[in-house]
Amino acid sequence: MGWGGVNLGVMRETSIPAPQARRKDKRKPSGGDIFLNIRAFLAALLAAACVCTYVIDVPALAALPAADKKKTDPVLKGLPITELNEDEAVQHALNRLAYGPRPGDVERIKQMGLAKWIDEQLNPKSIDDHAVETRLSVYPTLTMSSARLMTEYPNPKQAEKKAERTPVAPTREQAAQSQADAAITAMSREMDASGGTNGEGNGSDANGTMVANASNTDVPSPMKMNPATPGAGQRGALSVDPNAVPRAIADDSKRPARVVEELAMAKVTRAVYSERQLQQVMDDFWFNHFNVYAQKGEVKWYLTSYERDVIQPNTLGKFKDLLTATAKSPAMLFYLDNYLSADPRAAERQAQQRAMRQAMRRGPYGYPPRPQPQQGQKKKQERGLNENYGREVMELHTLGVDGGYTQKDVTEVARCFTGWTIEKPREIATFKFDEKLHDPDPKVVLGKKIHAGGMKDGEQVIELLVKNPNTAKFISTKLARRFVSDTPPEALVARMAKSFQKSNGDIKEVMRTMIYSPEFWSKDAYRAKIKTPYELVVSSVRALGTDVDTPMPLVQWVGRIGEPLYQCQPPTGYSDKAEAWVNTGALLSRLNFSLALAGNKVRGSRSDVNAVLGSDSGSDAKEALDRAVQVFLVEATPGTVDTLQKQLDNPQVVQAKLDDPVKQVDLGVVTGLVLGAPEFQRR
Repeated sequence: MGWGGVNLGVMRETSIPAPQARRKDKRKPSGGDIFLNIRAFLAALLAAACVCTYVIDVPALAALPAADKKKTDPVLKGLPITELNEDEAVQHALNRLAYGPRPGDVERIKQMGLAKWIDEQLNPKSIDDHAVETRLSVYPTLTMSSARLMTEYPNPKQAEKKAERTPVAPTREQAAQSQADAAITAMSREMDASGGTNGEGNGSDANGTMVANASNTDVPSPMKMNPATPGAGQRGALSVDPNAVPRAIADDSKRPARVVEELAMAKVTRAVYSERQLQQVMDDFWFNHFNVYAQKGEVKWYLTSYERDVIQPNTLGKFKDLLTATAKSPAMLFYLDNYLSADPRAAERQAQQRAMRQAMRRGPYGYPPRPQPQQGQKKKQERGLNENYGREVMELHTLGVDGGYTQKDVTEVARCFTGWTIEKPREIATFKFDEKLHDPDPKVVLGKKIHAGGMKDGEQVIELLVKNPNTAKFISTKLARRFVSDTPPEALVARMAKSFQKSNGDIKEVMRTMIYSPEFWSKDAYRAKIKTPYELVVSSVRALGTDVDTPMPLVQWVGRIGEPLYQCQPPTGYSDKAEAWVNTGALLSRLNFSLALAGNKVRGSRSDVNAVLGSDSGSDAKEALDRAVQVFLVEATPGTVDTLQKQLDNPQVVQAKLDDPVKQVDLGVVTGLVLGAPEFQRR
């Protein structure tokens, strides 16, 4: 299972309340009792997961009788699928090329054919996505330029100056903003009316978990917290109530944090509702590949344009176009400091040119020269070479750490990109090439002379890197690791790299090569990947068919589990390997989220478990569990099924007091436990 080595003896009480002494009188189990039992459930389930292998263990699911039938199955026609049956193949496609199935997706794909669905996903513009765009229209920041965002959502000092001006009539965007603010403020008031405190700034969330009260000003917003090491479950985010409304949304819509928070809400909304699922998966993949950190300086105002204008239009296009767009993006230029990089001799050259102009203006009679700056002032004004981007563009964006380049190549690439800067970073914030800062001398990168001149030096480097075989291998390896397994087959990577080179870096063709390879549909690849926190939250919402009115609590749950959106500080981006996400604290948070979502304890999200499982599933606990396993897991190990069945005796599952007869099965608890099972944590 890949979850071995988890020390179940170090579960922290920050996620699970202390045991309550049982009263002698009959009572309905409390939220604390539920989570104490869940602790035992998780321990048993993980123990079983460490020793069991996947086998079909649900009576309602029957494997196809023979391999010959798989080959001729019309649903799988045109695909190299021999090891998976029809249900497994469709689920596999939805879990890898999408964020998991929504109710009805499996049946729809079976009707149209899996290959046709894949072809549509590879051509996202052919899919009508008007419905999700309508949902996003309540976030006016998504359509604004970086300059407009800095004006509308300035730093606090700038906002104070703006408040002194005479108010003007609201624009259409401001009216839409007010409408969104009103809805969110109403939710905030509801939270204040229903939430309790213990007098010390702490309270309990809907699950009985101890959390920081929303009114505690010492607790930072999840969007402002320092980034944690990917997968660190015992983060400070555990002390923040995911249902609390961030101040930037509830109190002051003109805070700069609002820009990032709306972007995060839009990202979750697209992942949940967009029909262009592969487009959203690729957007997340490329953002991590070309990662920038929201909390560095002005980047927060550049992020919206970065994702909207740089990443999203190029997710399935030419890699060269994507690389060029990121190199010119103010977000990347600022994040890796290339906007400050200049030829160290540029200041000296400019001083000499000024002196020559002054000499020409003086003429034969001359006039006193201007006073020269003192030595300290001169050093402050000079700008030097910054190698950050030169290193990362080779190590992380193209060739890979073993791509055959040297430190000398890093310096030479940095010289090629001198002058690639930002036009007025705090006002206009657009790409600008400044010839005065560029190093005009010849350079040598990877043994090739670069002397095209001006901005073309950097463009020539991009062309050189894109055509390098190491880039083809590195990008293919990362794609295969994201979509196939943590250790993708070398033969598959080789075919993908060949396709990359043959198509001049056409990402769609590389993806097509991968998807139409037997390795993608092998048993070894099936459920071989652990979902990241973001993937888990989105796939759970999709699986339940949850109606999401306010996605901010979901955004905060993603951060609570360990992956705060747009908050990864290292340029590597968030990892998609299992080792980054499997630890005790993270697993507890995942289970807490599953129970909260299925039990309708996540604000702004409403799940109808009865509709998903069937209205007749609530009369018998065993039937309800079998149905939930069939719907959400498709297949489960004997250990998982046995552990889940043992939970059916708990009073909270059957909504009865300790010695009362069974009245009604709590389908929310049953579903939450199933969504917390190891099989659902995998994709």
